[in-house]
Amino acid sequence: MPRLVLASGSRWRRQLLDRLGLPYAWASPDIDETPRPGEAPETLVHRLALAKASRVAEEHPDHLVIGSDQVAVFDGEILGKPGDTATACAQLARFSGRQVTFLTGLALIDTRHARHWVCHERYDVRFRRLSDDEIARYVEREQPLDSAGSFRMEGLGIALFERLEGDDPNTLIGLPLIRLCALLREAGLDPLGDQGN
Repeated sequence: MPRLVLASGSRWRRQLLDRLGLPYAWASPDIDETPRPGEAPETLVHRLALAKASRVAEEHPDHLVIGSDQVAVFDGEILGKPGDTATACAQLARFSGRQVTFLTGLALIDTRHARHWVCHERYDVRFRRLSDDEIARYVEREQPLDSAGSFRMEGLGIALFERLEGDDPNTLIGLPLIRLCALLREAGLDPLGDQGN
């Protein structure tokens, strides 16, 4: 069975990958996530997901390496991680009563056969109307400063929404498992196959 590595330090992505029941290692890649001038959001998440996987793949020959990256897109603007409380509150205030699109890039590198796959998943989130007090309480409680769009789907973030639209809710947490399973099968690793247990 090919060995699997997740190119991410995110505990949320690790928790998602745990659900597949496959043995894996993980490593946190150090890359520059700054968008290039005029870079489309789809291009950005493809580039960063592949860059993260590529950085970790350098040290893991004979592995399948998973990379992922996520951005929020609102009014044509790419929004990354807020980084501080004021920015998180400002982002959520802008989103109140509006729709935000989240794009999650996914890359899988097969270092055994020098091949790779890159794709992305889209998920649309309609925020309900939020008061300033609700926003402040949410940010104080969840501290979503390292999450694109200033919320955590895997936590209290669900209380911010009116409607969700997309193919795989795991996309919002940062690792689209339905698409990942398809890529793993194409690379020769079936999560439902015989794992030698």
